[in-house]
Amino acid sequence: MAYKEPWSKKHKRVTGGLQHSFSNSFSEPLNIQELIQYSLARGDDKLVRAYNQHSLDYTPNGGSLDLREEVASFYGAKINAENILIFAGGQVALQTAAYAVLDKDSHSIAFTPGYQSVQQAPEHASSETTKIKLHAENQWQIDPLDVEKAIRSNTRYIVLNEPYNPTGMIMKPDVQQSLIAIARKHNITILCDEAYRLLEHNKNDRLPAMADAYENGISACAISKPWGGCGITIGWLALQDLDLKQKLVDIQYFGTACPSRASEIQAIMTLRASDTILAKNLEIIENNLQLLDQFMDTYSDYFDWVRPIASSVAFVRFKGPLSSDELGVQLAKDGISIKPTYCFIDDVTEYCDYFRIGFGEKAMPARLDALTRFVEKHKANW
Repeated sequence: MAYKEPWSKKHKRVTGGLQHSFSNSFSEPLNIQELIQYSLARGDDKLVRAYNQHSLDYTPNGGSLDLREEVASFYGAKINAENILIFAGGQVALQTAAYAVLDKDSHSIAFTPGYQSVQQAPEHASSETTKIKLHAENQWQIDPLDVEKAIRSNTRYIVLNEPYNPTGMIMKPDVQQSLIAIARKHNITILCDEAYRLLEHNKNDRLPAMADAYENGISACAISKPWGGCGITIGWLALQDLDLKQKLVDIQYFGTACPSRASEIQAIMTLRASDTILAKNLEIIENNLQLLDQFMDTYSDYFDWVRPIASSVAFVRFKGPLSSDELGVQLAKDGISIKPTYCFIDDVTEYCDYFRIGFGEKAMPARLDALTRFVEKHKANW
């Protein structure tokens, strides 16, 4: 595949270091003292000692057993420690999976607009990729008929992102089942980037993990989004197919095969405190979403959205005279950062007025105040 710049590279040149960042897509960040306090409060002194005294020897390829066991506990009965592969973050997991499944003679299906690594990992593995466009008019839902039409004799991979970044939407359960039925019929592997799973605003909307729902399914996740552990830099893949897992292990050998033991222990601390951390983060998200509801109602002449039902991100349409690229440049002058459409799609033409905002942090209300001031200053010209 020819070299392509990261889509967010331009965005970072324009908005890097600004005071009011709506570009962040994670939950309220954790700190190590918080994790230690959570551990001590539940009597997990042994884990704290392990963190303070751990060896700096290599960890096992694919992650230590204690972390893999902890991760496996978030899945169903078919997933245990041997079905988990740990990575130094989620990005390399997506790349490794694509290389394990695909080659230059294969075909893949992805969806756009979306997270660049999800869309382009199959291309990095030399696979021809069909990108199916999703639309606000359909609540950003995948149409299984579009997927069926896109399948070829050499289609080996469907890569999803649910809950869906940048929109914060979730596919309907019957859509998930239809996609699995299509994949099973054609012997296709499905990878689902589930980075925002567990951040459903209503837990009844939560879909089964792809690793649980489909024998040829892979679930990708990381500590960063639901738990706010971005700097822990731990991600993983979960899957039932142990033959495919061995291919993943072999490919991972040439990448970051051994995660940091300090990061592994921090991840265990985080996952064991999951109920507390997720409840805290969902409360922040809910409060911020209510403020966004008020903003979207007040300024409905200028902005529109499909209200998100999961995650800490939303895809907003600007109804004024500027593209999201132009709007982003103007906002940056006032110290406000958004993520324009070009961060999520190759050809922005059809979606040029969309931008993503993040609302997972305690600082969001102050950012929204700054955005409100910006709108009040410029709306007469829109």
